Amino acid sequence: MTTAPILRINELTKSFGGVMAVNDVTFDVAPGAIVGLIGPNGAGKTTVFNLITGNYRPDKGHIVFHGQSIVHLRTNKIVSLGIARTFQTIRLFQNMSVLENVLAGCHCRMQSGVLGAMFRLPGQKQEERRALQTAVEELDFVGLKAHLDLAARNLSYGNQRLLEIARALATKPRFLVLDEPAGGMNDNETQALVRLIVQIRDRGITVLLIEHDMNLVMRICEKLVVLEYGMMIAQGTPEEIQKDQRVIDAYLGVAEAEDEVF
Repeated sequence: MTTAPILRINELTKSFGGVMAVNDVTFDVAPGAIVGLIGPNGAGKTTVFNLITGNYRPDKGHIVFHGQSIVHLRTNKIVSLGIARTFQTIRLFQNMSVLENVLAGCHCRMQSGVLGAMFRLPGQKQEERRALQTAVEELDFVGLKAHLDLAARNLSYGNQRLLEIARALATKPRFLVLDEPAGGMNDNETQALVRLIVQIRDRGITVLLIEHDMNLVMRICEKLVVLEYGMMIAQGTPEEIQKDQRVIDAYLGVAEAEDEVF
């Protein structure tokens, strides 16, 4: 029996002032997979992420998540459906504590309204206890529990990346979008990140990531989608992509041996 894709993108197109950032891109993501979206700088990768998460709306095309179109939904609704993300440029509340940053991610799952918060009703208190437990668990999961009282700005760059992941996981996603999660990390931090992403997948969360570290991509991704100038030029397994001359040319601009690209 064939399992339906968790995410289906079809003929996705987006332009900015006449510049075609994403042009007729089509690909699927299977549930429980780790999929890499790769390509040279300016290929349109982050634009695709922004379209998936509702930061932009496409000029044309479809984005279907778990059988539901999400192209006209607001970002908060997309999060509530189970899509969470991190950003290429870290976006944390720098003056808030590590714990408070993750608690912010829990907010989308809380049901108590304004009156509950004003009068500290039992339901509100119970939700706050659950949110606190979730936040601590996610910090423990990414290895930051010992730093929960520290201001986010005082974390190392690599740990700030992990904090963003913890905050995204606190939204209880089914689909996690990671935009260059290894950016700025040293070798040891990158190795730990590889293990973390696999552990996230093992929790039943599908992962779509942009990453320029080809060693990381080749180690953990089951499928790669390659963009160039906003267009998809290849998709397939890492082994297939390594041998694809279009991909080699896109990265180097000339035909070179595959071991020089990857």
